[in-house]
Amino acid sequence: MWELQQPSVRMVTRLLLLTSVLLSTCQVAESQALFTGVTLTLEPSNDVSQGTNVTVRCQAVVSSSGFLNRKYTIYKDNAEVHTESITTAEDLIYSLRMARVANTGKYKCKVNIQDKELSSKSEKLTVTGLQTPVLSVDKRVFSEGEEVTVWCKAPEESGTIVFYFYKDSKELYEEMVSANQVETRLRFNNAGDHRLHCDYRVILLPDSVPSTASNNVVVTVKELFITPVISVRPHGSMIIEGDILDISCSVSGNLQNSSRLKVYLNKGQNLLSTGQSKANHSIRALAEHSGEFQCTLEMGNVVKQVTENVTITELFSQPVLTMYPTEVFEKEKFTLTCRSTNYSSDRISASDVKYSIYKDNYTLTPGSFNGIYVVPGVVRNSSGIYSCKADARMISKYSAKLPVHAKVLVSKPEITAIGRVIVGKPFQVRCHSDRGSLPIEYTLWKKYSEVNSTTVQQPHHQAIFPITVQHYSDTQDYKCEARNNPKIDAVVSNKLNTTVIVPLSNPGLSVVPDLLEVTEGNEMYLICGVEGSPPVTFKWYRRGNVQPLFITTTTQSSESLQIKGLGNEHSGTYYCEAINYANMVRSQPVTVDVKMAMWKKGLIVACCLLVVAVLVLACVLRYNSKRVGVDAAVSVWSERPVDPGSDGESSVASNNEPDVEYTEVVHRQPVDPARVPLRKGTETVYSEVQNSPTGAPGDHYDYQGSVEYADLNGDQPEVNQALLEVNHQDHHDLPVPVE
Repeated sequence: MWELQQPSVRMVTRLLLLTSVLLSTCQVAESQALFTGVTLTLEPSNDVSQGTNVTVRCQAVVSSSGFLNRKYTIYKDNAEVHTESITTAEDLIYSLRMARVANTGKYKCKVNIQDKELSSKSEKLTVTGLQTPVLSVDKRVFSEGEEVTVWCKAPEESGTIVFYFYKDSKELYEEMVSANQVETRLRFNNAGDHRLHCDYRVILLPDSVPSTASNNVVVTVKELFITPVISVRPHGSMIIEGDILDISCSVSGNLQNSSRLKVYLNKGQNLLSTGQSKANHSIRALAEHSGEFQCTLEMGNVVKQVTENVTITELFSQPVLTMYPTEVFEKEKFTLTCRSTNYSSDRISASDVKYSIYKDNYTLTPGSFNGIYVVPGVVRNSSGIYSCKADARMISKYSAKLPVHAKVLVSKPEITAIGRVIVGKPFQVRCHSDRGSLPIEYTLWKKYSEVNSTTVQQPHHQAIFPITVQHYSDTQDYKCEARNNPKIDAVVSNKLNTTVIVPLSNPGLSVVPDLLEVTEGNEMYLICGVEGSPPVTFKWYRRGNVQPLFITTTTQSSESLQIKGLGNEHSGTYYCEAINYANMVRSQPVTVDVKMAMWKKGLIVACCLLVVAVLVLACVLRYNSKRVGVDAAVSVWSERPVDPGSDGESSVASNNEPDVEYTEVVHRQPVDPARVPLRKGTETVYSEVQNSPTGAPGDHYDYQGSVEYADLNGDQPEVNQALLEVNHQDHHDLPVPVE
């Protein structure tokens, strides 16, 4: 058995391999397709008459080497109407058999091949001609109020259709359906023969196509022999107010089916009475009852109506309430008059009519009177809604309501300024009274001269006047007056009292202390002052700086800026600005030069004097050194002889302490660097010799008590010359040297 199944397995395997190869071949073929376009055509043409078979042909322009799966979609007016997929290269055919007007529209074809989708251009198909509709009824003879079934058919048409039914060429009914026929039921209430027909319209948005009229069908409506009857008593046109008016509504004719019968009596929208076969209504006649009364009969679907016009003559006319004068103010009296101008002289006289006056529905005149009423002026509030009533022979009539608004006298006005008041600039003032009925006339006065006047007619209007003042006290000259009653004097306001802003002027910047006394280390005050109205904002500036040094607002006319610890960096040009609500002014610039402190000046002078002293001393020393060189004298200590002219004290002094004598000696010898420091210039060597107490030189030389100053001038020519001159002098003139 295994051997029998072996060939079958091999065959299946070969079939699977063959199928795979074929599929691969198809895929290769599909991948090599060239899809370039889609065309749509309408055959036999784009314009056809009804009943023509129309072919919509869709052709895909494709170049390929194998089978392709093509998906076709047909659209009519952008709505999909047909979809089909094929694998052959044939065109898609979409047939419209027996084309109707409903097939009119724009057709388009879309093709999808290998996920590539192309569409054709739209083609317009126009189908002309509609089928003539057919009208039919279920019965041609029937009674009033019966319903009849009617049909209107156009069996060959399609689409959305609106059907119309007509009776004697007047439209009775219409209905829209998505079918080619419609059925409905119609009711006829008018007896006689009537001609019926129908037609229809096929909706092609945004338009519609009408059909021709259908056949005519004549129907006969039989009258029901019952009619409504209306009667009015008293008869004739001489019905006068106060008479009893009786009106009845009944039925005349065959009342065999009276169980379905019903009658109604009404006047306009008011239903007066109803009954099965009769309706009655009885009232006392008034003039407003005049008009048309209707009597209506209903039996099933049958409705019949009859009317009667009734005219009622007034017994007396509606009263009219008037007032005099037409406008009154509070606490002023006025007269109200109530009168009926017309009355039926054959029934009553003028004196038979009695009157009453009401205010806000409360009686002002208890009992009847002649119709004239005076409202006293002492009434606190005479405003209200007034009316009056006239009575005669049980007939009462009311006048129209008369609203009375007693005008309120204008109160004392107030005069106020609008916005800021600045001297020399125009501004506005407003005159206003808190109380007072409109219109109100306002007048602006300046002292005893009228400036301007205006009349306020509406509540939202205001009396506003433009003025300009040249001095801050000029506002006290203005007043305004108000008047709304020409019978009395106007009321006058107080004087205009408002804040007047004087523009700033005469700005100035002063410096404390005086400019000549501004020195380093001290403090300085920059005082900015103006003339004008506060508040004033002061700003201090230093030339070269955009930002102010300091800003302050004050109610004073001046303000100061304090600068402490003055230094040379505070020197410069300063100015200030002042601002108020009217303007801004700037001062003239002031240049400040911070001077040096006194102690610095003294120090400089002292330094200068010291330098001069040093220079003078140097000059003196130099001069002395030159003089010694010329003299070339060598001095040694010797015994000083006693001056015979000296007194004893001098002798005693000489005996008590030794005399010291300085002699300038010039030695021409090399300088020992170990003993004397090397210095440039001239140095003088001094030897100090101490005399003995007896005036003669001592026996010994005190090295510790002697001081020697050496002037090393071996390299200076002037010193050498001085030494040569000393050597040529007589040695006998020199003192005896001391050991």
